[in-house]
Amino acid sequence: MGRFGAVVFIALLIFLCGSVQVRSDASDHRYKDGDPVPLYANKVGPFHNPSETYRYFDLPFCVPDDVKEKKEALGEVLNGDRLVSAPYKLDFLQEKDATSVCQKKLSKEGVAKFRAAVDKDYYFQMYYDDLPIWGFIGKVDKEGKEPSDFKYYLYKHIHFDIFYNKDRVVEINVRTDPNALVDLTEDKEVDVEFLYTVKWKETTTPFENRMDKYSQSSSLPHHLEIHWFSIINSCVTVLLLTGFLATILMRVLKNDFVKYAHDEESAEDQEETGWKYIHGDVFRYPKHKSLFAACLGSGTQLFTLTVFIFILALVGVFYPYNRGALFTALVVIYALTSGIAGYIATSFYCQLEGTNWVRNLLLTGCLFCGPLFLTFCFLNTVAIAYTATAALPFGTIVVIVLIWTLVTSPLLVLGGIAGKNSKAEFQAPVRTTKYPREIPPLPWYRGTIPQMAMAGFLPFSAIYIELYYIFASVWGHRIYTIYSILFLVFIILLIVTAFITVALTYFQLAAEDHEWWWRSFLCGGSTGLFIYAYCLYYYYARSDMSGFMQTSFFFGYMACVCYGFFLMLGAIGFRAALLFVRHIYRSIKCE
Repeated sequence: MGRFGAVVFIALLIFLCGSVQVRSDASDHRYKDGDPVPLYANKVGPFHNPSETYRYFDLPFCVPDDVKEKKEALGEVLNGDRLVSAPYKLDFLQEKDATSVCQKKLSKEGVAKFRAAVDKDYYFQMYYDDLPIWGFIGKVDKEGKEPSDFKYYLYKHIHFDIFYNKDRVVEINVRTDPNALVDLTEDKEVDVEFLYTVKWKETTTPFENRMDKYSQSSSLPHHLEIHWFSIINSCVTVLLLTGFLATILMRVLKNDFVKYAHDEESAEDQEETGWKYIHGDVFRYPKHKSLFAACLGSGTQLFTLTVFIFILALVGVFYPYNRGALFTALVVIYALTSGIAGYIATSFYCQLEGTNWVRNLLLTGCLFCGPLFLTFCFLNTVAIAYTATAALPFGTIVVIVLIWTLVTSPLLVLGGIAGKNSKAEFQAPVRTTKYPREIPPLPWYRGTIPQMAMAGFLPFSAIYIELYYIFASVWGHRIYTIYSILFLVFIILLIVTAFITVALTYFQLAAEDHEWWWRSFLCGGSTGLFIYAYCLYYYYARSDMSGFMQTSFFFGYMACVCYGFFLMLGAIGFRAALLFVRHIYRSIKCE
């Protein structure tokens, strides 16, 4: 295990050093008077559908003579960025007033395209010296009540206000001239002259702080108050829950230990009851142990991945609009941590006296990647049908397949071999009998599904306030930067998950039900199901997303995320329950 940890750590350091730099055509972002500053048009799309984005020149804008595509990193391509040279020339300190970009005769088809885009609230996104800029392409005048009375207008004049500090660009704002409009209401050819104005202003804001304005929105006082309210709410939940359960469990267990110690003196007179009664069955290996070990390995890998992502976030790698850094980190770290999944799964499978460790390793490799790959294939096909930028180019798919083939799979196999050779034995403090006892009939609320509902609700209640802000940044246009608060919420989530799983495991054993292995995993992971239920609420009640592509992307990828949460928290729940069960059975003498 130590070798894999070292490999992951070294590779992560290399990745971290390479990711902190913002790439640009101008390496140091310094310009002289009249120097060309890189301006790239990125994409257009409906404002409320963040996944449904198209290439800038899919709409009939003015096309420059030499359209150059900017080479994108893996994470930027996964993010749907497709940067091409924009038709505007914004040279350093060169002001322009109502300069013509081009004169264009829009055909009926062109007018219909623009009108459909304006009707769906299309926005455009560009990058100027790596600073993001947005604007709407037009507006709808809803004077009449009927849609047939609406007027559709295209903005034809863009104003760029650029702020500089000495020889560096610090800020850029874009606004559209509300008076320079083109009427698109009727299906007829229209002559348009696209114009732009450039104004330069000096500022004292240092270049190093130019990204601050993008992260300030989530740090505004009223937002911080809500976040801290969320933290306090979660902490109170945790304290009450842990205090309540600790008191009950400690008192009950103390009484149990006293009772069982007393019973040993008069064992012949009375029959054992409760969790001591099933000591010969409690460490009986679970059914489908290969699948169980694979779930444990995959869950541990996803937990390690999450911890590494938090480390990168807390040291400042994922600052706003470091395009694609998060996606690159997810792909790279997932590939590098696959050795952990192989080691944990095979090692545990061999402890459970499993024999076909190669099949177990294949199952571990496919358990999370398999559903993710199938979901991606479907969604990528949808994106291709829509000609959206979310459709990955063939070259990017080849790169991902190569990473999986040359990095993920070998590390998984190496981890599996190390796990098989670890020769660890399962530590059971009591002997398991040859034949299992029959489980007594239990009331309905002690069934698996009611217990999962109970187990998932409390951890979800501790994180649901923060979930809204995460969803609004991933599936909207808010920016999330308060990673320290998110990390606290994550720790609270782990504590509550572990505690509630331990409590439910104790009550299950006390009811003489010894099949706790799968139950503890399912109860721990059930928060993932609650998060998916929240997805339904968020989509229909809190967002304005619409259309088949956006709906399929939202529910498809969120299903994969929630499945990942299920595996990760299931592994945490099982580990906590295993520690607890070993502890209580080690504390009593069982014949």
